[in-house]
Amino acid sequence: PPQRPRPPPEMLCLSPRAPCLPGPHAKAPPSAGAGDNAHRLTLRAAPRRWRLARPRGCSAAAPVPVPAPRTTAERWGSLREMRRVWWVCGAGYWVQGFRCFPWLALNFHLTRGLGLSPVALQLVQNAGSLPLVAKPLFGVLSDAVYIGREHRLPYISIGALLQLTAWGTLAIMPVTGDTFPTHMICILIGNLGASVTEVVSDAVVTEFSRTQRTGVLQSYAFIGLAAGALLGNLSGGYVLLRTQEPKIMFTAFSVLLGLQLALSIGTKETLPSSHGNSRSLLVKSSLWANLRKQFSNLMTAVREERIFYPLAWIMTSFAVVPVLSGTMFCFQTQHLKLDSSIIGLSKVMGQVMVVSLTVLYNRYLKRIPLRRLVCGVQIMYAFAVLSELILVKQVNLMLGIPNEVYVLCFSALAEAIAQFKVLPFSILLSSLCPPGCEGSLFAFFTSGLVFSAILSGVFGVGLSALIGLSSGGYSSLPLGILLQSLAALLPLAWLSFVPENWTADGKIVKQR
Repeated sequence: PPQRPRPPPEMLCLSPRAPCLPGPHAKAPPSAGAGDNAHRLTLRAAPRRWRLARPRGCSAAAPVPVPAPRTTAERWGSLREMRRVWWVCGAGYWVQGFRCFPWLALNFHLTRGLGLSPVALQLVQNAGSLPLVAKPLFGVLSDAVYIGREHRLPYISIGALLQLTAWGTLAIMPVTGDTFPTHMICILIGNLGASVTEVVSDAVVTEFSRTQRTGVLQSYAFIGLAAGALLGNLSGGYVLLRTQEPKIMFTAFSVLLGLQLALSIGTKETLPSSHGNSRSLLVKSSLWANLRKQFSNLMTAVREERIFYPLAWIMTSFAVVPVLSGTMFCFQTQHLKLDSSIIGLSKVMGQVMVVSLTVLYNRYLKRIPLRRLVCGVQIMYAFAVLSELILVKQVNLMLGIPNEVYVLCFSALAEAIAQFKVLPFSILLSSLCPPGCEGSLFAFFTSGLVFSAILSGVFGVGLSALIGLSSGGYSSLPLGILLQSLAALLPLAWLSFVPENWTADGKIVKQR
């Protein structure tokens, strides 16, 4: 039989039963006779919506199910649930920033209660951060493994429960030398819970940021983190000075973790990707297949040059600088005889600097190309490290500035700049992160930063032993600070790893 003529290419098919609307450049069809009724171009009005369909005579494809439209009440309810999820994440960032409250007490507890030396304190701080290196595993789990049809908030609850267990145990443990192994286990469990919470919070922020302006939610998260740290250091120094009892601070932080746990359990998970996304249903394949697929997606994302090179730069920029934080803490508290309130207030000033830099970046600095911005920040960091020589050599006293005032204003400057340096790279990764890898990629990013910090601390311990700081004297501390400042300039040698023309406004990425 002769083939039937095909419809003209200018037609636009809208009705499910082959009603075809002529295109804007098509000629009006001639009046149809009895023999061409099968190919007449007609338009049939649908009661609610139009959708593409094949003309008559063409083989029909399998119908695609169209989800029913949500009512206004359902949309408003979903919006309220999304806001509650964001409040849970915001509270999580605030609580993680507030962790400096018990950690300030823990540093005094370890040095005065258990009698740890400066080098031993720094080793405990670095070894306690080891669970944070396992963040990629937690990110892959939160991306691939669902718990009761949810894959974000249950992990926040697990992280809060682990932290509550650790700090609650520290609050009731006696202070004796033979309890140090138990103290170390509690520190590891607490950091394990903190790493789970941070990973999932970063993933939620990345998902929400797809519906917002670039960098806005990351800036708010940084502000929440800094606000918690500000209040934690401010109240921590005051409480420790008044009570001289670290266990009170451990108990107070445990109560706060209990509130966070209750908030996360009582909130229904609703994310921007929940509706119309197949990920909202449970994956029917095996758990091992899900994990393997998610890990493969993570490796594919990390291997991309536009992601790999910025990650390599930010991680190595921390790793090559030896940190003398434990030594400086003991120098200020034991040699200069500064009390805990001054140390806490100096941390407060550091968080005020972080908040100010974040607001400044969100308003003005994000228009600066990333490579130029990072270069300036790294040079500022090197000079901030070098400024500690003024305190160690007591130049501030020659200028009439008391030690308390100088520590209060400038002691946390280098730490604040280092913390701010992470923000532009977080926004860059948010704009480049493939869908479905939010938890995995940001967990890899943060765990790489933690691993770099651990290497930096190990290098700091080695430098302290090399120049004689481990013996308890501080005469060689100026040499250590000078070497630390010179090491902070080394990352400028491979600054070409950072995208040259990328800005948070334009989101332009120039390949290396």
